[in-house]
Amino acid sequence: MLYLLYLAPIISLIVTLYATRILIRYLKRIGLVVKDQNKEEKPLVPLSGGLAVMSGILAGLMAYIFILTFVYNERTQIAQILAVATTLLLITFIGFMDDIIINKTKDSSVGLRQWQKPLLTITTAIPLMVINAGTSQILIPFLGRIELGLIYPLLLIPLGVVGSSNMVNLLAGINGLETGMGIIYIGSLGLFAYVNQRPIAAAIAAIGFFALLGFYYYNKYPAKILPGDSLTYLLGALLACIAIIGNLEKAAIISSIPFFLEFILKARSRLTAQSYGYYEHGKIRSLHNKIYSLVHLCTIKPRFTEKQITLIFIGIQLIFSSLILIV
Repeated sequence: MLYLLYLAPIISLIVTLYATRILIRYLKRIGLVVKDQNKEEKPLVPLSGGLAVMSGILAGLMAYIFILTFVYNERTQIAQILAVATTLLLITFIGFMDDIIINKTKDSSVGLRQWQKPLLTITTAIPLMVINAGTSQILIPFLGRIELGLIYPLLLIPLGVVGSSNMVNLLAGINGLETGMGIIYIGSLGLFAYVNQRPIAAAIAAIGFFALLGFYYYNKYPAKILPGDSLTYLLGALLACIAIIGNLEKAAIISSIPFFLEFILKARSRLTAQSYGYYEHGKIRSLHNKIYSLVHLCTIKPRFTEKQITLIFIGIQLIFSSLILIV
């Protein structure tokens, strides 16, 4: 009867597909739309697709808990799953707060200030902190395993959630890029968790993976809905939750190397540079004359279409995510 657990990711996929369709219509009706900057005509596209992905993930997690409770009579891991669900809900709400204030030109959302984002996202780690999620022992090269005690739940967990959510938020602005990369690093981390017998982390990753697949159908080029901060924050927090619950911090860090590189480049512009560009003869050209983002490597000169840029970055993410299996 183990196959019943596979229902949870399938439910996550179905709910996300259905919720995204409804959300697109609703966001258009209330005017929560922004210009798709990389298009020649710059059409207005609904923003904040993370709400649909979160609905799918929540449905999948609840289904998983239901099956564990009523089919397998297993309750020992439920507190961890509920803590993860609470963290993801909170951070999606904060991302939505960042999305809902749109400037008058519809160019972008201008919700939270830069300093407010880490301050608010740190509160979303509290559910994981209070249940002392994860393992407080870490492996340090040449030193072996070190017991961190309270330092892990009180310091490293919030740092992980805040850092991961804000880090993923930096590399965005191309149709399908955030979702496509998320499919790769969440999927690979889930596979790594499954191979290393971390069933709860693997289940959470599988549920997130299938939710992202459902959303990608609408977010791929040309996007019918944009992810917004509600999804980028959610993706970062999901990555952190899987790493914490499965004690997979090393694998998560390796898979996140593109985002560390993005932070270094964006820091050169004091985090003000935009990854997206503008349409020029079918290609995308950067708004900047210097490289302040990994995307600018493809757009400093207009050599690639938006769809090609997304595929390039999905390939880059696949390379780094594959390293977790061999490093």
